[in-house]
Amino acid sequence: MKFSEKILSVKPSATLTITSKAKAMKKEGKDVIILAAGEPDHDTPDVIKKAAIKAINDGLTKYTPASGTLSLKKAVCGKLKKENGIDYSTDEIVISNGAKHSIFNALLSLCNEGDEVMIVEPYWVSYPEMVKIAGGVPVALKTSPENGLKLSPETLEKAITEKTKALILNSPSNPSGVVYDRSELEEIAGICADKGVYIISDEIYEHIIYDGKKHVAVASLSEEIKKMTITINGVSKSHSMTGWRIGYMACDKKIADLASTLQGQATSNPCSISQAAAEAALTEDMSSEFGANLEKFTKRRDRLIELLEDEDRISPLKPQGAFYMFCDISACGLDSLTFAKRLLDEKSVAVIPGGPFGDDRFVRISFATDMQTIEEGMRRIKDWVKTL
Repeated sequence: MKFSEKILSVKPSATLTITSKAKAMKKEGKDVIILAAGEPDHDTPDVIKKAAIKAINDGLTKYTPASGTLSLKKAVCGKLKKENGIDYSTDEIVISNGAKHSIFNALLSLCNEGDEVMIVEPYWVSYPEMVKIAGGVPVALKTSPENGLKLSPETLEKAITEKTKALILNSPSNPSGVVYDRSELEEIAGICADKGVYIISDEIYEHIIYDGKKHVAVASLSEEIKKMTITINGVSKSHSMTGWRIGYMACDKKIADLASTLQGQATSNPCSISQAAAEAALTEDMSSEFGANLEKFTKRRDRLIELLEDEDRISPLKPQGAFYMFCDISACGLDSLTFAKRLLDEKSVAVIPGGPFGDDRFVRISFATDMQTIEEGMRRIKDWVKTL
């Protein structure tokens, strides 16, 4: 029997594979340190939980419109206006089962077979696989540590061909923690708008930015750029709601209509209870929670850098956003997958290899965990590196 060649070509998520193995080892009673998590370690705020419980008690347990409830779409529009300075109408919003689903809907709505989609390297592991499933061709755009792993306008211009359909841009970035400032985004987005290239702007980490830097939404730069931008966001990282599975896209109505039709045939609506919870997340004042969480992540980031200062063979890039440290381990003489597998097997520490992110010189260390775990994990890593 022949199965789908397209799906057979899709690589499993390295993040989920490593994390699943580490969790299985922990269930077996092994003392495993997990520095691989892609989700905040704090709980969903109580006000959001209460909104979900109320929705259940009020009987909001039936189908909703495929693209989401009108009230949640209004909340998204209000959030985008207040926090990002962008005006969208509710028919330009599609609510989906997480931001990953929103990106997938965007790619399937845009791509024909053979269309090229540019992805900034290092990239989130799912981007190229989603592009391939959508029939597109992922084109990796090289960056270097010397320029802070940021996309240069020159690299972008050289990569655009007559087959180029879109650029996926992630700021703040997973895995590198890169944050683009307004002038950098204006230059990148201006090139895309001039060339008729869509921008899929993944802004899921917008509330986790350090050192006083500010998030700039790509669609806020100009009306011309807004028309060519599909803004992707959600409540997973900002509100610690990864398991609730609510994300959204904001875009031109024609693209929103296509994504809505696609979702209607693929999954129908996102969970009605989760939508009610997400509405509370976007309408309640969360500034104190955001501030407390950012302070906690900042302390962890700074401690992690401090712990690596005396380790010459692991060179961290100081993240400007998100909760990952992308560390150059090339001086250890191992490729990233071998490094990660051996570290887990020999010292029971889980990190994510950089190869699936597009750069085999690095591993990704998550600091979305408590300080004690970070310190013990780094002690084990440093002890192990000395044996190589």
